[in-house]
Amino acid sequence: MAEFSQLDAGGRLRHLLSLDGLDADLIRELLDRAGTWCCRPGELPPRSRDLQGWTIANLFAEPSTRTRASFELAALRLGADAINLDVMLSSRVKGESVLDTIYTLQAMQVDVFVIRDAEPGLPEYVARHVEGHVSVISGGEAHLSHPTQGLLDALTILQAKGGFRDLVVTIVGDIRHSRVARSAASVLTTLATGELRLVAPAELMPEPDEFPTAVRCESFDAGIAHADVVMMLRIQKERIAATSQPDPDRYHERYGLSAARLRRARPDAIVMHPGPMNRGVEICSDVADGPQSVIRQQVANGVAVRMAVLAHIAAARNARTL
Repeated sequence: MAEFSQLDAGGRLRHLLSLDGLDADLIRELLDRAGTWCCRPGELPPRSRDLQGWTIANLFAEPSTRTRASFELAALRLGADAINLDVMLSSRVKGESVLDTIYTLQAMQVDVFVIRDAEPGLPEYVARHVEGHVSVISGGEAHLSHPTQGLLDALTILQAKGGFRDLVVTIVGDIRHSRVARSAASVLTTLATGELRLVAPAELMPEPDEFPTAVRCESFDAGIAHADVVMMLRIQKERIAATSQPDPDRYHERYGLSAARLRRARPDAIVMHPGPMNRGVEICSDVADGPQSVIRQQVANGVAVRMAVLAHIAAARNARTL
């Protein structure tokens, strides 16, 4: 099978399935573009006609609020039409193949497929079979990748800290099953972040060959010491057998972020969480809603980042057709 590339011949994005392999210049370009779409609370959001006439199809086989809604808003604010399909309740249940579904929607002139699925490799499989003008974006692939989440996390850190080189970023929780952690680690490594720490119980720590440059800590108190960024993750119960799930109270005692524990980080440390949050398990409400939390800013940045990705893909397609 031919090697797959997310980039076109000009080095521009055609698809976005993973942040692995993207160079720092392209990532910075996307973050800079996203910054132009950000607005303050209460302001009318920026809009453009960059995707006038385009159609975006959100195909989500797993539950989603933030990702699907923000892709829909991003498409609409760029002038595109957007459709949302719960594919597990439609054609796949009827026995239609994934590609039959894609080809049917292509015939309706869909330009971009945003796909979230628990099956590893599905976004690439679709990307290999779509027509030359069509793009595929991952809205979350199994436990492997969530590229737009990684970008919005990087944008949020950049806004708060101004850069990455001297930062200590601590990721805490169910890292073994987390696509968010993998995409965050990928983008932070590419942007030359000072130090990346992983904090998790042994059973939720990734395999030794993953995250090769990260510092691993089983002790949260050690891992959070002098951190600039603390990124909390929820336990991925849907990916863990019921008999193997940690006890919530015990987990909170060892790995929950409280105000007292946060004081071990730097005084200006920011607190992040991709959502949905399990309050009282991985994070206390007074921290999630406190002055160091940028969790709602992450949500706002999700729309801006997804606008940036869609606008970049549209500009790349337009350049190819000149």
